[in-house]
Amino acid sequence: MSEVKIFVIDNGGQWTHREWRVLKYLGVETRIFPNTTPFEELVEEGADGLVLSGGAPRIGLNEELGRCGEYLEKGDFPILGICAGHQFMARFFGGKVEPADVPEFGRIELVIDEDHEIFEGLPKKSVAWASHNDEVTIVPEEFVILAHSKDCKVEAMAHKSRPLVGLQFHPEVEHTEFGVRIFKNFVEICRENR
Repeated sequence: MSEVKIFVIDNGGQWTHREWRVLKYLGVETRIFPNTTPFEELVEEGADGLVLSGGAPRIGLNEELGRCGEYLEKGDFPILGICAGHQFMARFFGGKVEPADVPEFGRIELVIDEDHEIFEGLPKKSVAWASHNDEVTIVPEEFVILAHSKDCKVEAMAHKSRPLVGLQFHPEVEHTEFGVRIFKNFVEICRENR
């Protein structure tokens, strides 16, 4: 069977290349595409999954993220939204994103509330790295909250029937204790979904 292809959608985040690098390290065929890439082109290139990268400050609050809405609407493959990608996913499906009461910058304690494949092999509590002014305050109806931190009630969420996952924190940075494992789990989700 051919190797899994997971493309990183660049939403202007500071760590987009790190997402690409972790996938490369895991042996995945990966490329970075601008968020203006037509959905059909990603399909033609053989995407088995997408990572919606973080974005410039505040972009998840109310701005469009290129064609990310199109990917979420049409994609039948797994999609992982990180930071602004996570916030956009919540807004796209009818949730709400607002300025955080306590913005998170740096080390947080991630607490897993619900079992999900994305957190396979992780302890209930671990160290993660966050960098955001805004957060999801209302999760869309068809999503479930997977994890929280002291100051953010939606650190992770997942769609109840589609392979869509949003993470408020950054698994691609080395300060996130089990970041590589989270990416490895996403690769497995993509592999199983083929």
